[in-house]
Amino acid sequence: MQEEQLYEDALGLLQSLIRTPSLSREEQGTAALIRSYLEERGVAVHQQLNNIWALNKNYSAEKPTVVLNSHHDTVKPNPQYTRNPFEPIIEEGKLYGLGSNDAGGPLVALIATFLYFYEAADLPVNLVLAATAEEEISGINGVEALLKDPGFLAQTGAAALAAEARFANWSAIVGEPTEMELAVAEKGLLVIDCTVTGKTGHAARQEGINALYKAVDAIQWFRNYQFPKQSDTLGPVHMNVTVLQTENKAHNVVPGTCQFTVDIRVTDAYTHEEILAVIEAAVEAEIRPRSLRMRATAIADQHPLVQAGLALGRHTYGSPTCSDKALLPFPALKCGPGFSGRSHSADEYIYLQEIRDGIAIYIALLKKAMHFAQTTKLKQA
Repeated sequence: MQEEQLYEDALGLLQSLIRTPSLSREEQGTAALIRSYLEERGVAVHQQLNNIWALNKNYSAEKPTVVLNSHHDTVKPNPQYTRNPFEPIIEEGKLYGLGSNDAGGPLVALIATFLYFYEAADLPVNLVLAATAEEEISGINGVEALLKDPGFLAQTGAAALAAEARFANWSAIVGEPTEMELAVAEKGLLVIDCTVTGKTGHAARQEGINALYKAVDAIQWFRNYQFPKQSDTLGPVHMNVTVLQTENKAHNVVPGTCQFTVDIRVTDAYTHEEILAVIEAAVEAEIRPRSLRMRATAIADQHPLVQAGLALGRHTYGSPTCSDKALLPFPALKCGPGFSGRSHSADEYIYLQEIRDGIAIYIALLKKAMHFAQTTKLKQA
């Protein structure tokens, strides 16, 4: 299929996706839409929960595998929208609509790229398309669930291997809005809930120990502390207190407990466990991490996907935002059309030219990566 037709079809798909609400955990409509779109084009499609996946027609378990992954869930519409978030409108070369930029544009561009290579008989690698759910909430029923699914493992041949070796020869392109630059590293996410305990009392009689004041002292530590080690690609660890509350409903009661939440963006200079150890030693509070799943990740500069991107004139950088890249147990390059700063914003949009260019660059990137992979293999033989 020619790239122009792929672009026109991708644009139509994206408009349909915008019309179909797909909040995280409620992606049934867009899952059905993507499945139907692929089946209409002769692709053998599989579904696991709200995750849609497919293998290239001549898939061989003996070959290395590249996963083309992006998500079809969205956040709730920003309350400052001035347009209908579910109405795809094209104006002045922009397509407006919820999820158009994050990550509808990258998703449809990757689908187009998969279709470009789908029928090829002589690919040196396998391609797996994975349009997944729950990315926006780092949910457990998205790409993480897909990679554990017995049906998926059986179809890809991974089930025949020991667990530690299943994905040894796999890598991925994760479609997120990066302006088609190469996010080779990505910060992890650690969210902690902190509970500070004091003693309740009557405010008029100056009784009790004010847990809110104790929490302020703890919050000051989070505001001012700087972890000494910095990552070469991701810079420093960043911590932000984002939620604060007490159990009080009455103005005249000194609060006995106070809870606050901290959003921590972790680099590859520290593990989650090391971060927690520092906090627990410094802060007088009960510390409860919500999850330790979202780790900082990186892909080597020597990887064929990165080398291919560099050869095409793209640039590498470390991304401060999280994606499904954090949940993949193999090297992944985050790259896609669109601009990260538009994500989750009111009146979200993507330029049509960004989608067109994204498809062309994805195709060129894979072609060049396949060439590099073959060349390296021949040198090693």
